[in-house]
Amino acid sequence: MTPEGTTLRQALKEAWARNDRSLASPGFGAVAVHHFTGWAKEQRHPWQLPLRVLGRAGYVLVRNVYGIELPAPVRLGRRFRIAHAGGIVIHPHTVFGDDCLVRQNVTIGAAGNGDFQENHPTFGDRVDIGAGAVVMGRVRIGDDVTIGPNAVVMTDVPSGTVVVSPQPRRMTLPGRPAGAGAGGAPANP
Repeated sequence: MTPEGTTLRQALKEAWARNDRSLASPGFGAVAVHHFTGWAKEQRHPWQLPLRVLGRAGYVLVRNVYGIELPAPVRLGRRFRIAHAGGIVIHPHTVFGDDCLVRQNVTIGAAGNGDFQENHPTFGDRVDIGAGAVVMGRVRIGDDVTIGPNAVVMTDVPSGTVVVSPQPRRMTLPGRPAGAGAGGAPANP
């Protein structure tokens, strides 16, 4: 699906510029296939079926080769960017604003047993999602939000906010002296 108010050509040109200007860029490949698939579903002529089959084949290729699951119903804003491939799963009904950025190992999905179509995140403009972040459930993420690496978000986030994961805890393992690192060497403070 192309962003509202754009043609397929405009959407592909913006995706090209935002995703490293390279045909080999997994981000460009995923976004281009997504836009093409949405465009193909809207076509009403004899070529509709072959175009849809081609779009579906592109989706499967992107999912299986790059590890980016970006289903056709996802609504992408303009200049959407995937910075790194691998382990990206996005709920089919997710909505992204303009200029959003997603990194590797991000999961965006439903939480609980509610209505699957309504139980999805909605992102504002200029949202930056760090590596390994998880955003689950019917939450609204405001404009200009940064979600840090490995953060888990299950509540609404107001505009202009930075969300970070909790600080790691240090634990002493049984049978090991306190402060010992790997191999019994003292750990750095």
